[in-house]
Amino acid sequence: MLVLPNVLSDRGSRYAVSGGPARSEAEAAALLKELKRNKKFSNATHNTWGLLLADGTQIKADDGEAGAGMVILRMLERERLTDTVVVVTRWYGGKHLGGDRFRHVQTCVAAFFEEWRA
Repeated sequence: MLVLPNVLSDRGSRYAVSGGPARSEAEAAALLKELKRNKKFSNATHNTWGLLLADGTQIKADDGEAGAGMVILRMLERERLTDTVVVVTRWYGGKHLGGDRFRHVQTCVAAFFEEWRA
């Protein structure tokens, strides 16, 4: 599993991105469970994720951050990256970010892609 713990901060909210191989929703859930063994991630406000399987099946979870899972899926599609789950974690800082939160999800996923393909 690749974990980038401090990708960005904005108005008190902090973001991280993680991910790794997954060929099913169960494998994605296992990776998320492993990630949450770290108290820092288990205490996060949101752990949103997306997984694009090789057969085209799309699986996502917003974890209260409406629309974030779809942003991750669209980026996985554009990269043609299958069987890899990407988790964007947010610790809410007390101020609403509006549409900026989607740009931050994109920034995190792009950082993951850069490290994952390196």
